[in-house]
Amino acid sequence: MNNTLKRILLLTAKQFTSIGGQAVIEGVMMRSPNAFVVAVRKPDGTIRLRRDQWYGLSKKLDFLKKPFLRGILMLIETMANGLVSLNYSANIAMAEEEREKALKKGKTLEEFEASQKKKEKVDIATFLTMAVSFTFGIALFVFAPHMITFAIGDFFKQNWTLDSFAFHAVDGVIKALIFVGYIWGISFMKDVYRVFQYHGAEHKSIATFEAGMELNVENAKKFSTLHPRCGTSFVFFLILISIILFSAVFTLIPVGANLPPILRHVVAVFFKIGLMLPIAGISYELIKASGKCSDQWWARAMASPGMLLQKLTTKEPDEKQLEVALSSIKAVLFLEEKYNLKEAKEKIITLDEVDISTLHDIESTNTTLKEFLE
Repeated sequence: MNNTLKRILLLTAKQFTSIGGQAVIEGVMMRSPNAFVVAVRKPDGTIRLRRDQWYGLSKKLDFLKKPFLRGILMLIETMANGLVSLNYSANIAMAEEEREKALKKGKTLEEFEASQKKKEKVDIATFLTMAVSFTFGIALFVFAPHMITFAIGDFFKQNWTLDSFAFHAVDGVIKALIFVGYIWGISFMKDVYRVFQYHGAEHKSIATFEAGMELNVENAKKFSTLHPRCGTSFVFFLILISIILFSAVFTLIPVGANLPPILRHVVAVFFKIGLMLPIAGISYELIKASGKCSDQWWARAMASPGMLLQKLTTKEPDEKQLEVALSSIKAVLFLEEKYNLKEAKEKIITLDEVDISTLHDIESTNTTLKEFLE
């Protein structure tokens, strides 16, 4: 590694932006404090940009910017943004497939577009998918680990009560094993592997901006697919804090103390779901602290498990995937500067969609890193 790249990586380790992203189907979502863009590679090779202003609750309610509360808001907004982005990218992919099938069956392009517009008005299936996905996540990563821990303790005659640290430690380990096993398992799926490549492209694009370099493919290729502020690292902190907080809370609060054992544990699971919000708030503050102090040994130690997990959730992207990710962050910066969204007191731009051929079709800005430092 040459000295120039070492300096770039050192700079990246100390300066983090308030811009974050997420990989979607054949694309990347980027969100700055005031703009929200999803870039998706269409089958014809062009890049579709879904551009919008982000005017969240923290703009209206200043107290939500306070430590711990901002983490809760971030979790809720990230879930909402992620679902919107994934749904949007999936619709583009399915629309192209349906278009080809419709034209082969003899439908005109006008008839196909009319059917798509009608379909967009009533998208009940999307809401059902979101509800099922959320329920599946709770069942797999909250209910299952808890009940497996209870079953193990009962089978081996261990005195793991809800108010013991041992119960929640085992619960946390099982939760981590399920998470790692799940990610490892789905990584063999072709479509998921491509999403993981876009995840790597998202990290490389953000790192390029954080290094103060021009947003182009050649610069982005120099950076790692790993990033300290990744959502994968956030999951590690969620598991760690949950062990500590659950141990403390269940010691102080006798949840379902007079109920039969199995029913008591079912009630405890629902109690845990409610505690996920404060856990998210604490985890967010820790991940921010470890990122800002990444030159300290304790911060590197805290970040290392999450960085290791990212080796499962990120893959090396190709140049076309990098171009999509760079288009997303470049479009976000363009919206921020063109409309001066930082000073906007209300929503001043509306959602639009535009197709571009290359990254160079997006206008460059004079935006600097310091404008987005956390």
